[in-house]
Amino acid sequence: MTNFTLEDLETIVAARAGSTDGSSYTATLARKGAAHTAKKLGEEAVETIIAAVSEDDDRLTSEAADLLYHLLVLLHLKHIPLSAVMAELARRTAQTGLEEKAGRPQAADD
Repeated sequence: MTNFTLEDLETIVAARAGSTDGSSYTATLARKGAAHTAKKLGEEAVETIIAAVSEDDDRLTSEAADLLYHLLVLLHLKHIPLSAVMAELARRTAQTGLEEKAGRPQAADD
């Protein structure tokens, strides 16, 4: 098996988002917009959580793939490259998780 990366998926998403032949789910999501895609991402997040707590590893793997896919579609629609997300993760991992979290602005419900 070849090493498939998130960068590979990002490239595929970008290529398929503009498809007009009617056979691309990615293009369908793109046409429906970021708000619709964000809702789908939320649904996939819930399905991932359910799979995780049910301890069904095959289902969790499948749902995690769906979650990552929908996230990359949303990032594409918002014009945020995966490299920006990776740079943010790199910045955060330069310090401990507790230090990084302490430096974030406080949310109203924290």
